Amino acid sequence: MLTRKIKLWDINAHITCRLCNGYLIDATTVTECLHTFCRSCLVKYLEENNTCPTCRIVIHQSHPLQYIGHDRTMQDIVYKLVPGLQEAEMRKQREFYHKLGMEVPGDIKGETCSAKQHLDSHRNGETKADESSNKETSEEKQEEDNDYHRSDEQPEVN
Repeated sequence: MLTRKIKLWDINAHITCRLCNGYLIDATTVTECLHTFCRSCLVKYLEENNTCPTCRIVIHQSHPLQYIGHDRTMQDIVYKLVPGLQEAEMRKQREFYHKLGMEVPGDIKGETCSAKQHLDSHRNGETKADESSNKETSEEKQEEDNDYHRSDEQPEVN
């Protein structure tokens, strides 16, 4: 089988925000035209405009923020393609919350949900005792980091 390596440079145009020119962070897509931007960039832009920054189609005359949505798939792709981006972003978010003296939300802390662990163990054909399911070894964490399958529920397409 012939494999061809693709350089990150070749796909940057597809995984960067056209507003800030950085990699997509909290990727958010306009439902009218499917153009994707960083959430903070798009929300800031839509405070003054009601059109897509790329194609200028009117998103909604008076409530454009109701016609944008988080694009989990695109964000997952960006994080998988750009080494260290997710860790750097999580670190920045933790620092932000600490600076404000607020508690860091659980998903940013990097805590793993026991339900996710349970699903992962069944997917891998393992059965674990209840007392050991809460303890992860560094080997299990490394294995989880290499699992690129989505474990969250996906909407059904009709």
